[in-house]
Amino acid sequence: MELFEREIDSTANLLPKDGTVNYYGKIFSLEEADYYYQLLLSEIEWRNDEAIIFGKKILTKRKVAWYGDIPFEYTYSNATKTALPWTENLLVLKKIAEQTTGETYNSCLLNLYHSGDEGMAWHSDAEKDLKKHGAIGSMSFGAERKFAFKHKKTQEKVELILEHGSLLVMKNETQDFWLHRLPPTKKFFKERVNLTFRTIVE
Repeated sequence: MELFEREIDSTANLLPKDGTVNYYGKIFSLEEADYYYQLLLSEIEWRNDEAIIFGKKILTKRKVAWYGDIPFEYTYSNATKTALPWTENLLVLKKIAEQTTGETYNSCLLNLYHSGDEGMAWHSDAEKDLKKHGAIGSMSFGAERKFAFKHKKTQEKVELILEHGSLLVMKNETQDFWLHRLPPTKKFFKERVNLTFRTIVE
């Protein structure tokens, strides 16, 4: 058990080059993080994610939800989603993300991972709907999981643990040069809710 919270420099760039990733650590108290965790599990309209692979529809165990300022359409993995209107609590969390990072966002893709078995393969968030080089704010609640970056050319890797109630931001050229993933693990973990605040360009 750590007697003192370690100091986190949110201005430090975790990437050695070709992009910017800032980790703010825990931005909520444990009580606040627990509160939002339970709230998100119960009030979000979770759906199994869909992907079209070789013309065949695949449903993932992982569940997702898509919210935004207006009914934005967002296409990834050859499947299109239409944004639901914000809930009051999502707007509160969006405002906290914006005030903390100094960025603005108009939408949020949420992911629900039920256990350590569920993860996300290497990918970049570079869909044409997204603002190019825009910031993506990643807020985590629940199970603490490893998150990894890999440079597309050099294969350099950067890894960190995303804590309960924490915030990470990816911006600038990060998606051009780096892949990221949430590796699955055999360890038993409770559910994890991840909110990725982003900007859609119409």
